[in-house]
Amino acid sequence: MLKRIITSIVAAAVFIPFLIFSNTWFFPAAISICSFLGCYEMLSCISKNKNAFFTIPTSLIAAACPLAVRYCYVNEIAFSELIKLALGVALIAALYIFAISVFDNQKTHVTDAALIYMSCLYITAAFSAIIYLHDYIQLGNMIYLLSFICAWTTDIFAYFTGRVLGRHKLIESVSPKKTIEGAIGGIVFCVIAMIVFGLIVENISGEFKANYLVLAISGIFISIVSQIGDLIMSVIKRNYGIKDYGKIFPGHGGILDRFDSVLAVSIMLAFICSYFNLFI
Repeated sequence: MLKRIITSIVAAAVFIPFLIFSNTWFFPAAISICSFLGCYEMLSCISKNKNAFFTIPTSLIAAACPLAVRYCYVNEIAFSELIKLALGVALIAALYIFAISVFDNQKTHVTDAALIYMSCLYITAAFSAIIYLHDYIQLGNMIYLLSFICAWTTDIFAYFTGRVLGRHKLIESVSPKKTIEGAIGGIVFCVIAMIVFGLIVENISGEFKANYLVLAISGIFISIVSQIGDLIMSVIKRNYGIKDYGKIFPGHGGILDRFDSVLAVSIMLAFICSYFNLFI
């Protein structure tokens, strides 16, 4: 427990400055590194991290995408062109990875190839979505923080609610300690966090009014997705028989262990903000 607390304090001390300087190159560089490490951890989980045919292209794409989202915006390249490029890269990557499973089918099963492709695409897209939220969405320099706030609020209060009120297991075969009561508690407190966030941003901006109905409804869906994101990563770990994805955070695990919920939330939040206004 002491190790986990110390790691959390040190991680916060490192993490907060990057948020403060989110308008500088430090932030996309940090997100790019997280994207790279996340994909590498997934390859390690599947025991393909020493296969250069997988590690080199996935690492390059994972590191490049968050930077591309930031600097294509700065250089005023049309976002539609960036989407076309991303789709093209995603399709070519699919052909490439499945081709490896065809020509190296003695060592790489097609199911492993499919998991590598889908998981690395998911990880890269999720970290890139954080930059997208910051740079492309109205009030994005504050809204992107919800990727972390919602994920960690859901995680923390689902845990404590489950400890106090938990009676019925959620999905025992995947995560034995999670309960239905805890999941509901996570949703409730995530909605509260969204409302409080709306109040704070409304007072700070002075020009925008929070759309509390959209914030509350979004909080429900985001919290559900957050918990699903956590469970997805747990399923993969159990399937490959590992406890943690990495050791970068002593007592906590790796990037995927700490950001599993954040990945799901960032994608959901980017989708919501692309069609609905959290602030008017």
